[in-house]
Amino acid sequence: MPTFRIASPEDADAHAMLVDYFTLRAAEFPGGSYSPTYPTAAAFRAPDGVFLLLEDDGAIVGCGGIRRVAMPDGESDVFEVKHVFLRPATRGRGWGRLLLDELERRAGALGALALVLDTHHTLEAAGHLYRRSGFAETPPYNANPNATRWYRKDLTPAPH
Repeated sequence: MPTFRIASPEDADAHAMLVDYFTLRAAEFPGGSYSPTYPTAAAFRAPDGVFLLLEDDGAIVGCGGIRRVAMPDGESDVFEVKHVFLRPATRGRGWGRLLLDELERRAGALGALALVLDTHHTLEAAGHLYRRSGFAETPPYNANPNATRWYRKDLTPAPH
């Protein structure tokens, strides 16, 4: 069973995973106009976020993070899911759902009342995962040039 490790997205092993993620996204992106933005450590540091590596038998097989995001309407306590990625050889094992569930759990522990994310419509498996995990399409909350769909999931506040 894979395990989670908190990392800075600027750590060498996390950065290497992000390079693989962005390289694959750029190769698959329609029209070849993908614009990667490498995350900074500050955006994924508690209490405003976390970046996780997914490890299996000592190998890094995936990553993903959450970060507090400013919503256009001023809503607070919203966290954005970012950079959810599994190495292609590990897909189909349920680890995407495992990673997304862990990010949601950690967001709730940080006080999130909602999760949002953006994606591209060509990422059909990702869209299916998000919908199965309780996310619903929502109007755009950002101007990400790589996104064509935006999702939201309201969370139940953690008991104190």
